[in-house]
Amino acid sequence: MAWLSENEMWEAFGARTLMHAAYGGSDFGECRATIDRIGDALDRDAWAREWSATATALRDQADASAAAGHEVSAREAYLRAATYFRTAYAPFFTPARDEWLTGNSAAEVAALQRAVALWDPLAEWLEIPFEGASLPGIFVRARGALSGEPRPTVVYTDGYDGTIGEMFVAHASAAYERGCNVLLYDGPGQGRALIRDGLTMRPDWETVVGAVVDFALRRHDVDPARIVLSGWSFGGFLAPRAAGREHRVAALVADPGQWDQRHNLVGRLPLTEEQRAAFPAIDPSALDPMAAFLDGPDADPLLQWRLRDRGMLVHGRSTLFDVLAEMTRFTVSDVAAEIACPTLLSTNDGDPTSAGALTLFDALTVERKTLVPFTTAEGAAGHCEGAGRRLYHQRVYDWLDETLAG
Repeated sequence: MAWLSENEMWEAFGARTLMHAAYGGSDFGECRATIDRIGDALDRDAWAREWSATATALRDQADASAAAGHEVSAREAYLRAATYFRTAYAPFFTPARDEWLTGNSAAEVAALQRAVALWDPLAEWLEIPFEGASLPGIFVRARGALSGEPRPTVVYTDGYDGTIGEMFVAHASAAYERGCNVLLYDGPGQGRALIRDGLTMRPDWETVVGAVVDFALRRHDVDPARIVLSGWSFGGFLAPRAAGREHRVAALVADPGQWDQRHNLVGRLPLTEEQRAAFPAIDPSALDPMAAFLDGPDADPLLQWRLRDRGMLVHGRSTLFDVLAEMTRFTVSDVAAEIACPTLLSTNDGDPTSAGALTLFDALTVERKTLVPFTTAEGAAGHCEGAGRRLYHQRVYDWLDETLAG
């Protein structure tokens, strides 16, 4: 049953936005009204135009509330505006780098910065030094913590097409209420770091997390013995990859747990068994029929976007073959046995991304490891438990409370 639209692509993007209502990142009526104006036809410009209009109206209302001293109303509206600006550019998350992408991404970041400023002194917008540039970050102080008081700190790693704004609405409140600091960041291939600065995704994610942990450890309000590394969506691969090399983290959470990206991709390619075994050391023309189909009028638009368009943008590659070849460089099998901290992996019966969770679980050698299943029957359907975020946080933070106490 569709939540918002009979158009598969609009339903995927719209439902993702709707799920953020659980923590104030969207509102049901605003999503419904915007989708109704767009209709079910696959009109990307109409999608971007109407979501941009909703976001802009909210931002203007937030400006007015802020000017009148209504800070709570302003920050809530800024936060929803940031979500809708991101939603507006979703179908333009492609290597073409259309103005719908770049303009709305900049507006998303600006609205998010205004929202964060209105949480002061509990939340701070940060710039994390990284290889001569900087990664955008947000630090949220734990509930009840005094200035400078060291607390457990959850460092969140985003996914393949997510942003720091999505993480803020999906994760910050849950950690804050449970007495944990939160440190969020956009890494290479994510959010502003990708769209504005052109930093593409990289397989040595331990380099990224190392820089973020270095930054965290310079703060007096971060307990160096209780840093948690958590990743969701593609971050459920990136975080374990980093934890295999970065041993300053006290616990690891992967939502969902994942294995080598080769494991997810190569078996589905229209190749012979011999070609699959050798991939990517094969003639690239072997994938020409697949690429031609994705370029054709009969291709599923959502499949085009998921498999080709966003991959070219995230990895900075110009062909389908090059994207898939690059993905085979993303491995966790070579570091899984070196993960030294207690680890929680989630699985979900409605999320194909979690198919490798059990393989990673079996490869872990750490004594304390936990596999937590989520099911459609309990209302936690979808990628990263999109429809059951509070249930997810209940189980994960109960585990973290016990793990960090131990």
